[in-house]
Parts: sequence; C-alpha cells; structure tokens
Amino acid sequence: MNTAKTGQLIAAKRKEAGLTQEKLAEKIGITNKTVSKWETGKSMPDYSVVSELCRELNITAGELLSGKESEEKSDSDLLEAFERIQKLEKERTLLLGLVLIIMGMALSALSQLTGGSDFKDFLSGIMMGLSVSIMIIGIYTSAKTFSKQ
Repeated sequence: MNTAKTGQLIAAKRKEAGLTQEKLAEKIGITNKTVSKWETGKSMPDYSVVSELCRELNITAGELLSGKESEEKSDSDLLEAFERIQKLEKERTLLLGLVLIIMGMALSALSQLTGGSDFKDFLSGIMMGLSVSIMIIGIYTSAKTFSKQ
C-alpha cells in the first residue's frame, strides 16, 4: 500500500466529483483535516469510512488501496476482508482488556500474601495500588471495545 498514491487518487477523484475537502468530510462524517492527511499521504482512511468514501468518490476499495483506478469495479471480497480485520481488532482489544483485569486480580492476590514488616506492608500497598490501576485500565479498554460497536 502506497499512502502517497492513495492520497493522490483521493484528491483527484474528489476534485473530479467537484467536492472540497470540507464537503467530502461532511458527507462521510469526518473532519477536513483527516481528508487532508489522506491526500498528503500522512495517513490512510479508517476501515469504518472506506465504504462511504469509495461511494462518494465512485471508486472501489481495491482502487483506493492500490492508489490507481482499474476497469473492474468489484470489491465485495475486499470489503469483507476489511470487516473481518476490524472485528479481529475489536476482539484483540477486548482480549487485552481481559488480560489486564486478570493481571490486576493476580497482583491483588499477591499483595495479600505480602506483609508482616513495615517494608513488606509498603510493598503490599504498592502492589495493591498497581493492581487496582491495571484493573481500571483493563475495564476501560474492554468497555471501549463495546462502545465502538
């Protein structure tokens, strides 16, 4: 994937459609700065807007990714692959959140086993604080996955 070629194609097709960056951004629900980043090759479109972007520019997802127009206008397989990748990313994020929660619980249990002297009590307190922090991060990460659906 060549981000510069993709950006050039987006800019050319946008101008061909008679759209400004602001109008295109408004139509697909993003900011004009995002469109500018695509067109300059600084970033690629997110999976969630590829379908709408392709529809507005009258190109396929394959053309978007390759950065050049083709004669064949079919990209259902490519869109299915995008959807699967997006689903896998959500599952990975959820798994990360669950692993952090479990790590926090294990650290909490370990902190309960430590104690007896001032230094050990201090270490136990630090471990308990870390365990709570890790669990909160895990819960936030897991919840963020569900809010994106």
